[in-house]
Amino acid sequence: MVTAPPAAAESRVGVANAQGAAVVDPTFATTLTLRGQGFQSIKNGHGGIYVFFGTVSGTWRPSQGGQTGRDLLYVPDSETKDNQGFQKFVAFPGSDTASAANGGTLAADGSWSTRIVVPGAVFKARDRSNKVTTVDCRRVRCGIITIGAHGVKNARNETFTPVSVADLTAAARGGAATSSPSSSDGDGAAAAGGDTPTAEAQGAEGTAARTATRRTRPVLAVDRETAVAGHVLSFSATDLQPGEQVTATLDDGVAAVGPLTAGTGGQLAGALQLPADVGVGTHELRLSGGTATPSVSFPVAAPPPSAASADDSSGGVPSWLPMAAAGLALLLLLGAVVFAVRRLVTSRRKEEPRAAALA
Repeated sequence: MVTAPPAAAESRVGVANAQGAAVVDPTFATTLTLRGQGFQSIKNGHGGIYVFFGTVSGTWRPSQGGQTGRDLLYVPDSETKDNQGFQKFVAFPGSDTASAANGGTLAADGSWSTRIVVPGAVFKARDRSNKVTTVDCRRVRCGIITIGAHGVKNARNETFTPVSVADLTAAARGGAATSSPSSSDGDGAAAAGGDTPTAEAQGAEGTAARTATRRTRPVLAVDRETAVAGHVLSFSATDLQPGEQVTATLDDGVAAVGPLTAGTGGQLAGALQLPADVGVGTHELRLSGGTATPSVSFPVAAPPPSAASADDSSGGVPSWLPMAAAGLALLLLLGAVVFAVRRLVTSRRKEEPRAAALA
């Protein structure tokens, strides 16, 4: 676990990828494990903290007037519990909004832990008025942002922890890694030297590019956090033939996506919609159509329970409908019986005077 310097002395966030470093890949999705300490935990308090990946500038803290889209730019995601994992909500213990938390709960001592997905070094951020800004974390300093959730401003829980950008696939193969700005001075300012990479960075980038073009056996990998039935599966491949087109297929054609084109470095990233009825257990994803057919086996998990489970599985018919129909039929039958009895009684009353007259 690598802990970068926090923006505030009271609270801090430790950041680590699968290799234990506070680094994300510029092209492929990276899952970061986060561990917070020293945060203010309010028992039964409304809200908690939001956790984002993005960049900040100037007086960015909401408690000091910072605004989203102007001072805070972060990877967008839906504000739902089952989002893509780009944003997390960590709730206060006993909060009235705890059921919406997808990042766990703050402990009484102010500690928490969660995982967040960073889709890459470049993303488009939006403000509340839907204005779009492109952020390139290879040119500006990005990192983990924490702020008060649900509009509650809390200066103690506002932090920015810098994260570097480097080619993790090249590093895994023993090649040079291209790093982004990661200085911890200031709050989200651009890296030294402005938008122009230094000569050292350009040299490292060239070395990494040359390493990536060396022909080795292609490798296909999936983000196992996204391997959930009915969700979108993220995957990536390395060491493909630059420019070749491939198709990604799940099992024997259960689902597929393509054609996908490999980049100049032989890298590729994609997403595949997993069917909602795909079986829980081990499945296989493979690439075809190129010079090689890499594959990977991975487990698929069941989706979390939802309100939709209240309906039965027979054609989506609600479980209460047959009972309601039976009840309605019973009411109609009782109504018919009552009507017949009343007609019989009325008929007999009419016959009694007539019989008396004849007598």
